[in-house]
This record gives sequence, structure tokens and C-alpha cells, in this order.
Amino acid sequence: MKRHINTLAIALCIAIAATMAVTVSAQSRKGKTTRKSTTSSVRVPEEKKGLFIVISKRDLNLRVYRAIDGDTTLVEEFPACLSKNKGNKQRRGDMRTPESPEGKPFKICQIQDASTWRHDFHDGRGNIRAYGDWFLRLETPGHSGIGIHGSTNNENSVPGRASEGCIRLRDADIITVKEKYAYVGMPVIIKAEEQGLYPWEE
Repeated sequence: MKRHINTLAIALCIAIAATMAVTVSAQSRKGKTTRKSTTSSVRVPEEKKGLFIVISKRDLNLRVYRAIDGDTTLVEEFPACLSKNKGNKQRRGDMRTPESPEGKPFKICQIQDASTWRHDFHDGRGNIRAYGDWFLRLETPGHSGIGIHGSTNNENSVPGRASEGCIRLRDADIITVKEKYAYVGMPVIIKAEEQGLYPWEE
């Protein structure tokens, strides 16, 4: 089902991401050794042009949309786990997921192999695998270490509110999102806490 976009800023952001090269700054993973920043120019694959993501805290889901010629189509929806604390992220360690300003989506700045990444949730389980196979790092101005990833050893938390700020998907779903939809520069809208459907989603 197609819906007309009535938010010019979103349409422009998607069009720019779909038609131009994207400059990416590599960032270090939180808790890992800091690496020197690098930049590279990345072209959007033809089959992924026009795709963007909308994440709903209220509905606990991640939706992939495609925008073509002023219309949007819902492509696929996945259950998601968001931060254990509600509200917009203010500082590191506040256990909140950042919300993108209206008309200014975040974007995927790196797609990283997270299959060996581990994390200690301080719940008695120790340093365990926790991110699934992929970490889609988001450029979220003012905050670092936020991304979309799997839920290894935490599958039961999806959907729900249990993360430290990132967006968790089921392990199988992060593979699907990475393989079929994600690209560097992809716009990612994270809605405010009680934001419902946008007019073009209804």
C-alpha cells in the first residue's frame, strides 16, 4: 500500500541518500580500543535505493519503507527491543534510546561484523555474546555507541524495553535487515516516546 509523503524534509533526506555518495566517518566501538578515524565514499546499491527505516518506541517495532516518486511503501516490519528507560537520550549511561529530531533522520554510518562481540550486562551471566551477527552503527549527533543489532542470549527481550540504548532485533532479523535492506547512509527515524503513526504510515 502506497502513501504520499507530506514531510518535505524526510523526502529530501531520502532522495539525497539514494542518489549521492555518502561520506562515512569510522567510529570506535564503545568499550573497545580507539581507532584512527577513516573516511570512505560509498554508493547506495541500486536495489536498496529509496529504502529507509522507522523505529517506534511506542509500538516496539522497526519498519522498513521504500520511497519512490513521492510515495512510500511498507516493505517489512520487525519486532524490536528499545531502551529500558523511557525518554530521549541525554547522556552516556542513561539507558535511553536517542530520538531523531523532526525532519532530521539519523543514518547508518557503519555496518560491522559483530559476531564475536561480547558484553557484560552485570546480571551474573558474565561477558557473553550479545549482538548477533551485525551491528548497524547509527550516526546520532551528541551520542556514540548507538546501533541496531541482534539479541544473542537476550532473544526473549524482543519485543520489549530492556536495552541500554541500542535497538535490538532477533538474531535472524538483523541478518535479514543487513542483507536485504541496510546500506551506509540509510536514513533511520527514531520516533519520540509516544509518537504514533505518521500520516503517510496510516
